Amino acid sequence: MPTGVHLRDARQQLFDAAERVLLRAGPNGLTSRAVTDEAACAKGVLHRHFTDFDAFLTELVLDRAARLETQARALRETVGTGTVTDNLTDALTTLFGPVPVAIIPLITFRDELRARLRQARPGGGITILAQVTTAVCAYLADERAMGRIAADADIDSLTLSLVGGGHLLFADRDPDPPTTATVNKLVTTVLADVVQRRPRRSEH
Repeated sequence: MPTGVHLRDARQQLFDAAERVLLRAGPNGLTSRAVTDEAACAKGVLHRHFTDFDAFLTELVLDRAARLETQARALRETVGTGTVTDNLTDALTTLFGPVPVAIIPLITFRDELRARLRQARPGGGITILAQVTTAVCAYLADERAMGRIAADADIDSLTLSLVGGGHLLFADRDPDPPTTATVNKLVTTVLADVVQRRPRRSEH
């Protein structure tokens, strides 16, 4: 129906506008007025589709979290291919992209948003970080089952180190995000004791 198409378009337009404001002005600059100004629409448009601004932000975060789940599936598909270190380096760089990293402090700063997200996804931890944690943990468990990570590896501790360290690297974006080499060094260090090193074919 035309109204349905219009509703989806309006929501996505507002989400995209909020994303641009968040990246440019940070969590403190993200207001309903800033979003509607960025989207070049009347302020009433936002309130026509959402009960209040926190409801809008909740839907924004859930929408972006769903995108991370798609990227998490892509990580699972790399199990058994390439190297564990390179796969995780690429995954952390993608999962901790500019938008997810900007959303995390937004959730931290807004108590009402955090409460609504807990209602929407009970037991999920901080949305976005929870998606990254689940993705990395599942990938490491699969690689352990494949024998490319030590059988006695503590997956939970490894995940915590990778996700926590990765978030710290990407949250400090002044002036630029970390290089691939920097992320790779973190992953290599965390996994040093558990990755099963296999000889390269070129060595034979």
